[in-house]
Amino acid sequence: MSDRYGTDSPGRRRLVIGLSGVVGLFALAWLAWAVWFQSNPEVTSSLNTFHVVDEHSATASVAVRTSDKDVRASCLVRAVGADHSVVGELNFVVTGTKGTIHRDVTLRTEREATSVEMVGCTSKDQSRPR
Repeated sequence: MSDRYGTDSPGRRRLVIGLSGVVGLFALAWLAWAVWFQSNPEVTSSLNTFHVVDEHSATASVAVRTSDKDVRASCLVRAVGADHSVVGELNFVVTGTKGTIHRDVTLRTEREATSVEMVGCTSKDQSRPR
C-alpha cells in the first residue's frame, strides 16, 4: 500500500488541521461581526396607526428610533390605493434625537388611499430601509 499511495505524512496532516482551524476562526469572526452589525442598526421605524381622512389625504402615526444624536435619518411613508398602486408618498427627516420619537404625518394623495405603509428609514451608513 505504501508503494502505491505513499506513507503517512504527519507534518502535512498538522498543516491541514492548522489551516482548517484558522479558516474556521475567520469564518466565526465574520459571522459574529455580521450578526452584531445587522442587529444594531442606526435607525429603525414602525407604523403605529393610519387613517384615511378623505379622497386626497391620509394621516399616519410613526415611531422612529435612532441610536445616536448625530444620526440624520430620512424616512419614507407611502399611501397605496385600491389597485395596489402608490397614490402618495411623504419623505421626512429626523435629526438631533437619540431614542424613539413619535411623529404624526399627513400624506397628500392623488386619489383615495386604502392603506398606508412605512417603507422605512435610512441614514448615511445604512442604505437598507428599516
